[in-house]
This record gives sequence, structure tokens and C-alpha cells, in this order.
Amino acid sequence: DFCLSRGLGDVYKRQVSLTEAGALVAQSSAQAVTNCTLVGDVSSQTKDTVILDRNTGKVKEELIVLARNQAADLGATDLVETGVEGGSATFKAYRCN
Repeated sequence: DFCLSRGLGDVYKRQVSLTEAGALVAQSSAQAVTNCTLVGDVSSQTKDTVILDRNTGKVKEELIVLARNQAADLGATDLVETGVEGGSATFKAYRCN
């Protein structure tokens, strides 16, 4: 049992890293971006279950990192979450001056 349990924990070890450009994209509220320009929609996905359910906080953190990286590719400075379900999330990307 010990080896099996240890093996389950090792099944999913994908490293999700914030890029240098993604680090420049801020998580914002809808109110904070009212004077900004919408540059696009962003969606991100990660595994929320690998044999067993993954930690919800870790899944959400990965979704945000992936979205910030994508938003940076669009030239966005700010990101507003519009929905999260399981291992998927949607966001609006804005450029604020």
C-alpha cells in the first residue's frame, strides 16, 4: 500500500511556470479595468484529477499562471477571471495604460 500511495502522488508532476512576460500581467477585478482596452479572451486548462482529485488551490494557481502567460502573449497588462470549473478557467485580458 505504501508504494502504491507514493506512486499515485508521483503520477502528475507537470511543472507550470510563470514566464517573465506573464509576471507583468496583474490579476485584477472588473472594476479595476473599466478604463482599459479588452484585448482578448483567455482560457486555461490543467488536470484536476489524476486518479485522485488534486488540491483545489494548486489547480487554481496553475490555471492563473497559464492564463497570465497567455494574456502576456496578447499584450495584456491585466487579467480578470470570468469563470472556473474543475480544471478549466476563463478570463478577459485587458491592456491598461
